[in-house]
Amino acid sequence: MSSPGGGTRFALVAGTTETAGRAGISAAGADPELMPVTPAADAELVTYGTPVRTDVTPVSPSGCPTPALVTRAAREVLGFNVTVVDGGLAEKTGAPTVSVGARPGKDIAEQDPVSTAHGAFAAARQFGQSLPADELYLGETIPGGTTTALGVLRALGEDGMVSSSLPENPTAQKSEVVAEGLQASSLEPGDTANEPKRAVRRMGDPVLATLAGLTAGAVESDTAVTLAGGSQCVAVAALVRHGGYEGPLGLATTSYVADDESADVRASVDRLDLDLTVTDPGFDRSDHVAMERFVAGEAKEGVGMGGALALADRAGIPMAEVRDRFAAIYDDLIGDAPTATAEERT
Repeated sequence: MSSPGGGTRFALVAGTTETAGRAGISAAGADPELMPVTPAADAELVTYGTPVRTDVTPVSPSGCPTPALVTRAAREVLGFNVTVVDGGLAEKTGAPTVSVGARPGKDIAEQDPVSTAHGAFAAARQFGQSLPADELYLGETIPGGTTTALGVLRALGEDGMVSSSLPENPTAQKSEVVAEGLQASSLEPGDTANEPKRAVRRMGDPVLATLAGLTAGAVESDTAVTLAGGSQCVAVAALVRHGGYEGPLGLATTSYVADDESADVRASVDRLDLDLTVTDPGFDRSDHVAMERFVAGEAKEGVGMGGALALADRAGIPMAEVRDRFAAIYDDLIGDAPTATAEERT
């Protein structure tokens, strides 16, 4: 569906933030040694369909597999180009990556948690301007990413709550962490309105900085951009809007995020004037263990899952075919390879 000079390209930005190490913020924080491995493993799974250098398949404590397996399944039945961008990886990945100079993010309660934000934004912007594609789908993988996304939204003065991969969204805890971050950076909500790079440097993570730069550069070269994800992609859209871009911008997410009452993503979409695409993978029509935890309210989104599903749906591929491929990938990997306690992308 794509050609060397254009077509549709899927870009995955993978990185880390120490914010994920806080208890209850991310399931990956239950095992600090495994937490930084998840984004590196996700990149390998989307690229190759199997762990390579990391030798782990991320799975939550309750058994929910990483959404990377769903994205990989959609890619296998459809076929689309993938580019992985290092947005602050703490562990090396076996997937080929593009570097924009991002370093792992520190906890947002520190004064300068994303010191490389400005440089990463600039380099990603330049890359986005030159990346050959007619349309670009941008996904992310970063433990603890919705908490830092909430930090960015509050710094910009945006209302709304972020979603959670957990059945019960720990909104109070996320708000407390964000309040700590604002205090550490001597900020009040809205103090960085129309200053997106400052917002993401003080209250965000390196993945958000990289995604915002990629988006800004791509739209400047007239490439159609769809942000493939949930709350973190909403934060990216807010950063781009606060940077002055008023043109078309899409958000492709799953029905699990769109229907999450604890975080009204649809209201944020309306406020930011985004073209929303919602895809239901129909996991409730299967009794396969890989899909049970999604139906129970876990994961919901991540690793560009919503965008990959939207691309498959647009191409007329039945969701049953994606589900069958997802189940096959799960059966091949889980049990045969070590599993890592992955973040549930809260």
